[in-house]
Amino acid sequence: MTTLHDFRATAINGTDTDLSAYAGKVVLVVNTASECGFTGQYQGLQELHEAYADRGLVVLGFPCDQFGGQEPGDEAAISDFCEGRFGVTFPMFAKIDVNGPDAHPLWAWLKDSKGGLLGSKIKWNFTKYLVGRDGQVIGRYSPTTEPAKIAKDIEKAL
Repeated sequence: MTTLHDFRATAINGTDTDLSAYAGKVVLVVNTASECGFTGQYQGLQELHEAYADRGLVVLGFPCDQFGGQEPGDEAAISDFCEGRFGVTFPMFAKIDVNGPDAHPLWAWLKDSKGGLLGSKIKWNFTKYLVGRDGQVIGRYSPTTEPAKIAKDIEKAL
């Protein structure tokens, strides 16, 4: 059975990352964008990361420019924005596609594991997936779901 731990992704600094490094953790995977109406959710994601990291939560941010061109910068610009504006310390990854033929394999698996309102397609930036310690998807949350509203599900998974 496929799990989150079976995938690799490129970190925002260009390092190849084996997601098995997060085995045993509860993981919140989010597609992000710097110029989106939901960009303020970076603050809530960082708050979740800080509140629950010591109990085993990690937030993983995956910038995506597929929705209205709202992530136009390169990885350096994205990293500077996230750290400078929101104090993001959780792992960020290189820009990826979440839909279509070039969708990152992790995101293809996430969508297959837990569809949403549009079936397996991602609707917009800041779609969130909660993954349990076993690497299996527990839940999918819409872009409009504020990170704080996921806290109870995170606590349950921890």
